[in-house]
Amino acid sequence: MEIINQQYQIQGLALTELAKQYGTPLYVYDGQKILDQVKVLQNAFTDVKLRIKYATKALSNINILKLVKKAGTGVDAVSIEEVKLCMHAGFEPHEIMYTPNSVSFEEFQEAVELGVMINIDNIPMLEHFGTYYGNKVPVCIRLNPHILAGGNAKISVGHIDSKFGISILQLKHVLKVVEAYDLQVVGLHVHTGSDILDAEVFLKGAEILFDAAREFKGLKFLDFGGGFKVAYEPGDIATDIKEVGNKVSKAFKDFCKEYGSELEIWFEPGKFLVSESGYLLVKVNVIKATPASTFVGVDSGLNHLIRPMMYDAYHGVVNISKLDGPERVYTVVGYICETDTIAADRKLKEVQEGDILAIKNAGAYGFSMSSNYNSRLRPAEVLLLDGKAHLIRERETFDDILKHQIDIGL
Repeated sequence: MEIINQQYQIQGLALTELAKQYGTPLYVYDGQKILDQVKVLQNAFTDVKLRIKYATKALSNINILKLVKKAGTGVDAVSIEEVKLCMHAGFEPHEIMYTPNSVSFEEFQEAVELGVMINIDNIPMLEHFGTYYGNKVPVCIRLNPHILAGGNAKISVGHIDSKFGISILQLKHVLKVVEAYDLQVVGLHVHTGSDILDAEVFLKGAEILFDAAREFKGLKFLDFGGGFKVAYEPGDIATDIKEVGNKVSKAFKDFCKEYGSELEIWFEPGKFLVSESGYLLVKVNVIKATPASTFVGVDSGLNHLIRPMMYDAYHGVVNISKLDGPERVYTVVGYICETDTIAADRKLKEVQEGDILAIKNAGAYGFSMSSNYNSRLRPAEVLLLDGKAHLIRERETFDDILKHQIDIGL
């Protein structure tokens, strides 16, 4: 988003005009930014066999899936519905990694029938899988490396008390299961969490993964998960992808030489690819001064962007209706019957009713975590690509609220 011709624009398109055309609240995605982020990651790992598996859960509109596929990525799916969605978007089964948690064996069976790569993260399911399939179906095993990493406890998934992955301390048990059922293990996977800055965290995870991999024959890939950090606040530091690429690639090549096979290295970025591409455009409904704060009430809330409330996440806010004039301190809040503070004590160009605010970094876990709480409608989504705006999801209507409800005639 940049200022051109006295307007906030993306790809030459004024955001205020998009708000007028499609209404608010409105999710807007800069498609070129997504393509650029894919290229950044590809360029950082040039000397290894890199496979990018986009984390579908971050933003699952089929047009976004088609866009990343066009850029050369595969996908990571965490539910059978995401698997089907990815296939609907054109991904071949071999391009899809299925990494569920706490699902039924029937869901695994459905994934096997669809032909995607299966990733199992608990020993009971590994045994169940072995009983049913033996070595007939290739499988990946998700390990928990016991590394505490991530910007928030709810997105730190590699620590010892996490529900995700099989503890690295249980590796001997895993090996016994693999041998007993003659499992065809073709990959190992770790994921420590999100918002990881330090290349050393990835290297630490790599060493644990390499140590485990030495116990397996016939591996085809090692999956390092995701977790790259993007900048949210002014002056925020993002993951140095080039540094991570250089250090992890070197360690990976050294391991492959020792292992005696050139394996593929997989990463599963979600937020890194789509977060900065997204903007949630909202309209100011009311300005309410209290003895302590001046609230700006907008036509959205935690039903459309839950991250500030769930993760205490920072999202930049810009008054795109005002380029000049004085700044004042406001607290931006939503219209939901809960405390849904989007941004507290922020300096914005003086706000008036009817102004349009742009909430930044809304591409990842924005619409995908939205709901109909308070029976509110979910917003439309627009993708900007090659200087054109494309409506990729219609705004919900009241009929959508009633669609699956059954009136029993009371």
